Amino acid sequence: MISDNCYDFDSPQEECGMFGIYSSDEDIDTVKETYTALYALQHRGQESAGIVVNDGGEMKCVKNIGTVSETFSSESFSELKNGKIAVGHVCYSPQNRLTPVAAQPLLMRYLRGSLALAQNGALTNKAQLHKRLEQGGAMFQANTNAELIAYVIASLRLNYATIEETVVKAMKELEGAYSVILTSPSLLIGVRDPNGFRPLCIGKKKNSYVIASESCALDAVGAEFIRDVEPGEVVVVDENGLRSFRENCSGKTSMCLFEYVYVARPDSVIDGVSVYMARQKAGRILAQEHPVEADMVCGVPDSGLSAALGYSIESGIPYGTALIKNKYIGRSFAQKKISDREEILKVKLNVLKAGVEGKRIVIIDDSIIHGATCAYIVKILRAAGAKEIHMRVSSPPFLNPCYYGIDISDKSSLVSNMMSTQQLCEKIGADSLGFLSIEGLHSIASGAKVGLCDACFSGNYPAPVPTEVFEDKFARKIEKK
Repeated sequence: MISDNCYDFDSPQEECGMFGIYSSDEDIDTVKETYTALYALQHRGQESAGIVVNDGGEMKCVKNIGTVSETFSSESFSELKNGKIAVGHVCYSPQNRLTPVAAQPLLMRYLRGSLALAQNGALTNKAQLHKRLEQGGAMFQANTNAELIAYVIASLRLNYATIEETVVKAMKELEGAYSVILTSPSLLIGVRDPNGFRPLCIGKKKNSYVIASESCALDAVGAEFIRDVEPGEVVVVDENGLRSFRENCSGKTSMCLFEYVYVARPDSVIDGVSVYMARQKAGRILAQEHPVEADMVCGVPDSGLSAALGYSIESGIPYGTALIKNKYIGRSFAQKKISDREEILKVKLNVLKAGVEGKRIVIIDDSIIHGATCAYIVKILRAAGAKEIHMRVSSPPFLNPCYYGIDISDKSSLVSNMMSTQQLCEKIGADSLGFLSIEGLHSIASGAKVGLCDACFSGNYPAPVPTEVFEDKFARKIEKK
């Protein structure tokens, strides 16, 4: 699977990346730190980016459609006066309908002041919440999960003495997956849903605290990793330091296993498990479960490389390079019509012919959703002279929708629901095909401090799934005009 989601036609897509900082050091530029961190989190979403800076309760936001480099210029930076608190966000939109107003962080003003919020995940009671709030007079601009969460917090704020107490109580009304970073006039707050579906961690730089989706963002800004935010925990940073509320902790936890397979960056550590080592272990287990005689093992860049190395180590088959990835495709090219997908892939991936000609190749990818991309990869390897092509996948077959933040919504479109592994092997043109078992998948994250969710593979959902589908009927009417 190719990791850049704007031209990845055969892959599940991730949602968002977030970063927040509370500076207690005069020499720390919160805007610069947040900008740097968002670059480190760019893999979690390339459709929009934004930063809110909080200077003593006065908040300023710059956000737009595009990547971090496309959103922020010297001119936009001049609009962001350095403040004590900053929150940043990068986004992927499942419906591919992202507009500037839907980009995050969301900045809103209500009776108790200003609130800026960034969110990752998907609420499973979105339809019910939206209907209830709308009937109460709420006016929605973007109909995003972040907007709903902000409205819930704002509507409850008048009932409680502090914003942190309000956030703790608001969690009782939210169902599904949500990691949140928000700032009130004087606080930085991090929230992780009680299941812990999406990662969130805490770091410290000098006397300043940071909160981020992944530890790679802490490394990027030179912050020391302290710990992960616990499922159900609310962490608060103010002038007195870090404190925590655990009223919603201690239930069953279920962090998304696909974070280890694909979503997270390999240099991140999530809930005590190295993503890089988890992927390498997946490759080792694949070699045990699906051995084959071959001349070379290689990975689909970038997400299949670590698993390919593990397969090579376990099997003793030499590790090599078969595919070269073009990392410099712009968004304008990537946004071509779906009918041009093969044209995009031709520019995106090329075969190193000298490395594969006449050889029996084991090619490792992280997942198969529709089968189009892996069929193309087999096709170009054959054309380059590969003698045999054995496809290995470092996750089980996708059989079920994800309701917790990965963009897999239609069960009928998943190729593994339509054909057997042997039929799929014939469809993509490989000599053999093997998927990682569910048991093997769980073992790659052995030692994790939380429980794990495998619902998209097993169908065992650890939390309620939507009982009503949210439909923005007004937006649909506007689009048709």
